[in-house]
Amino acid sequence: MSDYGGSATPADERNLWQTPLEIFTALHLEFGFQLDAAASSSNAKCARYLTEQDDALSCDWSSKGTIWLNPPYSDISPWVAKAEEQCRRQGQPVVMLVPADVSTGWFSLSLESVDEIRLVTGGRIQFCPVSREGKRNSNPKGSMFLIWRPYIRPRGIFTTIAKSELMRIGAEYLEEVKAA
Repeated sequence: MSDYGGSATPADERNLWQTPLEIFTALHLEFGFQLDAAASSSNAKCARYLTEQDDALSCDWSSKGTIWLNPPYSDISPWVAKAEEQCRRQGQPVVMLVPADVSTGWFSLSLESVDEIRLVTGGRIQFCPVSREGKRNSNPKGSMFLIWRPYIRPRGIFTTIAKSELMRIGAEYLEEVKAA
């Protein structure tokens, strides 16, 4: 069953949207990501990544650090289950970027194991398109991060972060790196 609600993006591109580098960078500064568990060679955010060919839902996400995940939005439920399993198995945190939609089955599933639900406030994250075709208004909903942490009893706490703050933190760091 699809998690899409009337997407105007061409079907072959729906699962290929990329997280803006500023958003990823702000979170990377906090979490130190070592693996991108749902990527392609053209949009991977970490040096180590799993592609569709690697079948991330069937393999271990071996990592020596926090795991980043912007899953295909067409079917999020199996990614929630896999993130919880791999957090426990790898002993590493998992951070997943998903639509802010608490009415879905996958969100209810996440509440059974997630430690933190971090809502992005003050605007929608506009994902980067894989091509210039189709609709460019990339995100019809808000966003949130589901954060699994190992070795603690999941709290299911809700926190917020302003989109502008994420963008500021990421952009400032990227400028520092560029200037160095």
